[in-house]
Amino acid sequence: MRGGPAGPPTDVRWCERVTLEFLNTGDRPVTSGTVTFGTHIIGGLGIDWATLHSTHKLPLPLAPGKKKTGSWRVCVDGWRVPAGMHIETKDVAFTWK
Repeated sequence: MRGGPAGPPTDVRWCERVTLEFLNTGDRPVTSGTVTFGTHIIGGLGIDWATLHSTHKLPLPLAPGKKKTGSWRVCVDGWRVPAGMHIETKDVAFTWK
């Protein structure tokens, strides 16, 4: 993976678009895997109230030496993000085979 999660806000404060670029530096194709996002709920004063995790499929297959970009709409339950609060997806972990 290159870079970190990035993306503009969406039409609702409890969702955001997360885009990542993956590079297969190995010598075999990657055929299965998942990405897990840690989405933080941030209060109006910048306090981090909670982190929620969601898991999604990677954009596969990915040949050796090749790059691929994946984009996901990452959401939490709307009731978790009252007016004046927002979300930020800060944490990313992935597994692949």
